[in-house]
Formats: sequence, C-alpha cells, structure tokens
Amino acid sequence: MSFQAYIDAVETKSGMIPSALLEVARQRGFNETSKAGDVAAWLKDDYGIGRGHAMAFFHVLKNGPEIGDKHVGSEGVHRDESAVLRLDGKANR
Repeated sequence: MSFQAYIDAVETKSGMIPSALLEVARQRGFNETSKAGDVAAWLKDDYGIGRGHAMAFFHVLKNGPEIGDKHVGSEGVHRDESAVLRLDGKANR
C-alpha cells in the first residue's frame, strides 16, 4: 500500500479530507510535538482508525505532506506518484 493510499483510507474512515482532519487535530491540541500514541488513540476512539493508518496521519501532522522519494516512480505496491501527499481529498484528483 502506498503512503497516499494510507492517507486516502484515513479520509474514508473519518469522512473528512485529510487537510480538514489535520485542522481538527490542531483544534484538539495536537501538533508536531504530540506523541504518536496519543494521536493514534484519538483517531481510534473517534473514527475507528487503526494504528498503521494513524501513524501515516501522524507523520503528516508532524512533518507535513512531504515524504521520502524512495518509492516514487518505483514498481510494486508501495509506489507513490509523488513525494508530496495530496491532502485535498480523493474527489479533487
């Protein structure tokens, strides 16, 4: 599964585009200094999001939409189209 696919799954589970969910996270006091376990617990409790998907979301909360380019343009299930994640929702692609 690509990194973008993890973020897209968070959108499906939460019902919010990733940028909107990031805003909710910030309103709840989460930011780049928050602990991953705290963010994961919130996502599980409020949206039923599992740990792996929560960790992908936490990466974006902590580091922004940029990801490593290790799998960009590669073959296989982990390939991503870009080293920058789309946070504007699946419907906007």
